[in-house]
Amino acid sequence: MSEMNKENILEVRHVHKRFTSKGITVKAVTDVSFEVKPGETIGIVGESGCGKTTLGRCIVRAYEASEGEVWYRTEAGEEVDFLKVDRKKMKSIRKEIQMIFQDPYSSLDPRMTVLDIIKEPLKANYPDMSKEEMDQRAKDMAVKVGLNPMYLMRYPHAFSGGQRQRIGIARALVVRPQIIVCDEAVSALDVSIQAQVINLLRDLQKEFGLTYLFISHDLSVVEHISDKVGVMYLGQMVEFCETEKLYSQPMHPYTEALLSAVPVADPTYKMERIPLQGEIPNPANPPSGCFFHERCRYCTEKCVTEAPHLKTMPDGRLCACHRAEELNLQGFDLKAMAESSKNKNAV
Repeated sequence: MSEMNKENILEVRHVHKRFTSKGITVKAVTDVSFEVKPGETIGIVGESGCGKTTLGRCIVRAYEASEGEVWYRTEAGEEVDFLKVDRKKMKSIRKEIQMIFQDPYSSLDPRMTVLDIIKEPLKANYPDMSKEEMDQRAKDMAVKVGLNPMYLMRYPHAFSGGQRQRIGIARALVVRPQIIVCDEAVSALDVSIQAQVINLLRDLQKEFGLTYLFISHDLSVVEHISDKVGVMYLGQMVEFCETEKLYSQPMHPYTEALLSAVPVADPTYKMERIPLQGEIPNPANPPSGCFFHERCRYCTEKCVTEAPHLKTMPDGRLCACHRAEELNLQGFDLKAMAESSKNKNAV
C-alpha cells in the first residue's frame, strides 16, 4: 500500500469490474485510475454502455469491484481502502459517501412518505437519534433542497420528476456526506428542470463543502458543473484532465468525436461533425490493441496490435492514445463562445 496524496480526498486505483454469466465474462470496467481533491466536481462521460455507472457503483461499493483500490480520506483524517474495509468499519464510514440515482421514479419507495424516505439514512446510521431530531433534520434538509415541508407526509407519486430528484438529493445529504456520486442525476429531467437541479447541486456544494463525481452522457451539462472530466470508452478511461483544457484541446480521437456531437446554441459557430463508423465493440469480446481503433480515423498498425496505456502528457493530463502528442484535434473555443454570447446579449 502506498500512501494517499495529502491533497486528495479520493484515489481510484486500477479498478476492474467483470461480470460472468453462463461462462461468458464481460469486462465492464478495465483498469481505471484517477484522483479527486476535496470540493472538486469530477465529470465522468461516455456513450451508454461504456461502464461509467458501473464505475460509480464500484466506488460506493454497491458493486464489489473485481480488482483495484479506492482510497478515501475519512472525515476524521484516516486513510482507508473503501473496497476492503470490514463490515463494522464500513458502517461507520458509509454515511460519508452517498449516491444520487438516475431515475427519480424508481429510486424512491412508493409505499413510504417523503419524510420517511429522507429519514431512512438517519435511521440506518444514527440508531440512537431521537425521532424528533430525525424529523427536524429531515425537514431542514427538505427546505435546503427547495421542498415544501408541508408536503412531506405525501407519497412520491404526488411529486413531479424534478421534485422527486430533490427528494433523492435530500436523502443523500441528510447524513452530511463528504462525497456524492451523481449517477445521471439530471438525465431523466427536461432541460429547464435540469438547470434548476444543477444550480441546486452547485449551491449545496458551496454550502456543505461537498465533493461530486458527476456521471453523465451529456457533455454540455458536464461542462457547466465539472472541474475535471474523465472520458470512458468500453470500460476504459481514455482521457482525464481539467474541463476547459479537455473541451478546448482534446488529445484522444474519441473525445474529439464526442465533442463534435455536442449541440451549440449559436448558429454562427461552425464545428465539423465527426461520425463514428461501426458499432461499439462487444465488451465480452473486445478488439485487439486499442479498443477504439476500429472506429478511429487516425488508426495506425500500432493501434491495431498494441494497447495504449493511460499516461501523463506534457500538459499534465492523462491520455491513452499512441498518437496523442502528434495529432491536432478540434475542440471548443469556450472563451470565444462565451464572448460571442455576451456580445449578442449586449446587442
